[in-house]
Amino acid sequence: MKDKNNIKKIIFPLILLIAVTLLAKSTGLLNGFDGMIIVNLEKLLEIIIAVAFVMVLGNVALMLLGIYRKKAGRVGTMATLISSIVKYAMILIIFCWVLSIIGVDVSTIFASIGVIALIIGFGAESLVADLVTGVFILFENEYNVGDIIEVDQFRGTVKEIGIRTLSLEDTGGNIKIINNSDLKNIINRSNHGSKAVCDVGISYDIDLEELDNILPGILADIRKKHEDVFKSEIKCLGVESLGDSSVVLRFCVEVDEKDIFSGRRLLNKELKIAFDKNNITIPFPQLDVHTK
Repeated sequence: MKDKNNIKKIIFPLILLIAVTLLAKSTGLLNGFDGMIIVNLEKLLEIIIAVAFVMVLGNVALMLLGIYRKKAGRVGTMATLISSIVKYAMILIIFCWVLSIIGVDVSTIFASIGVIALIIGFGAESLVADLVTGVFILFENEYNVGDIIEVDQFRGTVKEIGIRTLSLEDTGGNIKIINNSDLKNIINRSNHGSKAVCDVGISYDIDLEELDNILPGILADIRKKHEDVFKSEIKCLGVESLGDSSVVLRFCVEVDEKDIFSGRRLLNKELKIAFDKNNITIPFPQLDVHTK
């Protein structure tokens, strides 16, 4: 869908550019006729051609970068950052080009007040902070597109890293946009292996020594069945607690960070199925009523 939209963004200004250029040449509007109305129309046509030309080139660049934006890691990060820069560059180029067409000396403006003074003059102090932080993100390589990070207790996958903002998507599909200058105390969950941990209660009637003899085979079968999710041997860490109605055992296995929740759910499911097959009772709260 995004690719189709990008193609439309290219085709429309391209058609507009060709049509306006042909119209201008056939009617002679760009040949410098005298008269106020003709001159204004000439400037208008030049502006339309300039805007369409920049939009065509910019959207072609964005479409090509979109191929690499889908990739995770450093390549995707660079593609998203460059895409963000291209979008801002398109606006700046159009702005300067239009000013020059209508007769404003752009070089004099920038020479007199400077780019930084211009930005601060617009009251965009936070914009400067976002841009500077975006540059540091580019060179420090602390996280990339596809990494799972945690910012202000929001855990999600990095979808895009722009020159001003970062886009995170959680497991529920919710997107959070964060300004680069607000990115502090970041935890990169993708730098290290993660562990799926689950606790399962068994009946007090179960002989733990006998269970220790059959558990390795059960856990090995589960791992073999789901090697794409479980990256290491499933371990029983021992008795976690002695509950009111059960002995709680803790199980642990290494998984990718993206599978930390689904891996735990899968392990719970497989342990329940295996325990049922081996007559290992998982108790549940019950109420005994005594009457006289």
